[in-house]
Amino acid sequence: MRYRKTPNKVFTVREATTLLPFLMKTFDGISRNKAKAILADSVWVDRQVVTQFDHPLRPGQVVEVSATPRRATLRNRFVRLVYEDAHIVVIDKAPGILSMAAGRHSYCVKTVLDDYFQRRHQRCTAHVVHRLDRDTSGLMVYAKTMAAEQTLEHNWHDIVADRRYVALVSGQLQPPEGQVESWLKDTKSYVTYSSPVDNGGKYACTRYRTLRQGALYSLVELKLLTGRKNQIRVHMQSLGHPVCGDVKYGDGADPIHRLALHAFRLHFYHPVTGELMKFETPVPQVFTDAVKAKTVPTPADTPFRPTDRGKEDR
Repeated sequence: MRYRKTPNKVFTVREATTLLPFLMKTFDGISRNKAKAILADSVWVDRQVVTQFDHPLRPGQVVEVSATPRRATLRNRFVRLVYEDAHIVVIDKAPGILSMAAGRHSYCVKTVLDDYFQRRHQRCTAHVVHRLDRDTSGLMVYAKTMAAEQTLEHNWHDIVADRRYVALVSGQLQPPEGQVESWLKDTKSYVTYSSPVDNGGKYACTRYRTLRQGALYSLVELKLLTGRKNQIRVHMQSLGHPVCGDVKYGDGADPIHRLALHAFRLHFYHPVTGELMKFETPVPQVFTDAVKAKTVPTPADTPFRPTDRGKEDR
């Protein structure tokens, strides 16, 4: 294999191993932390950028390490990088940004990632696999190659091992845990409604479990057994305990001035290696603080803060 002329350091793998111990041995027994620092900068395996410390190496493969480290990192108030390798990227999305463009020049997570890839000189773009509503926060996976995108998209329900959300909802659920099954169908005005009998819509099933109860609100864990549009929001509305801050399916309760829905767990099988990948993020502090509230906040207590609640992802 012919490589471009480069001041970078190029090494050939002599025996089967993984990337982190290879770097530690190659650079004269440096510490794990120093090897991870190198890995976090710029490392290529057969001309593909790799950041995964346990990436497998085979004899004959070529590892290239940047001699002039690039410090381009993902710094964005809406997107936090959780994991990246040559095939996928996992991010933690903040509320207030679309998962993908709604128009030609929309600002969204995809544009943030594409800019990051370009600054890192990676020859790839972000491929959307699944979506979160604009005002929903939490974990998402994007593909970096068409092969990974196709595998994830066409096998999503088999690949995802566990996907859970946490929500702040109105009132106290009785019973505190259970399962909602219904059929979801859209009206002509794009409002989704739930029916306990088959109405020609799509079957949806959500399991819920109360984590904490307060005087006004409850913190609830939700597990999707199906993945329908607006499923959690419509199912919680049907129980009489809508998600707080939901301007479409809510009851007006808005203690944290945003849609109180967060995708905190995402477990899935890697589309290329088949490895079970497990990611979790903490419950937002504002959710737990709201559960402790004894009274409804008044305008004097909470100054008005405009939110960007535009067209949702579909």
